[in-house]
Amino acid sequence: MSGIAERPMTARTTTPHKQTLNSRQRARLRGHLAGDREQTRLVIERTAGELDAFVSARYDAPTDDENDPEGPTLAFERSQASAMLRQSEQHLQDIDAALLRMDQGTYGLCTKCGGEIALGRLQVRPQASLCIRCAEHVR
Repeated sequence: MSGIAERPMTARTTTPHKQTLNSRQRARLRGHLAGDREQTRLVIERTAGELDAFVSARYDAPTDDENDPEGPTLAFERSQASAMLRQSEQHLQDIDAALLRMDQGTYGLCTKCGGEIALGRLQVRPQASLCIRCAEHVR
């Protein structure tokens, strides 16, 4: 374990209360978020470049998609890259929102019920905005 003790679950409440993360825990989580943000930004840059290359390849080489053996492969790869780009952009937004909550002093509090998000959840998913109970009802 990372030396950060797990806190017991608290009762759900509708009134937000102060998160009990100490400064060391917050610093570690902020560092993780910052590193993840940089990695995600690089993935977005790379994936956007790949998508541009797919588009250029399709325009530069006029082909008949029906008879082009590479047509379905390129379409599949472009679709995969588009999905990865959308997911990465959403992940970056989630990270930025978590960093904003950290700056505002509401990081670690569920944005739905106001209860604490368990430290273990934040260690695994530091951009989490919902506690486990509220997250179970999303989908």
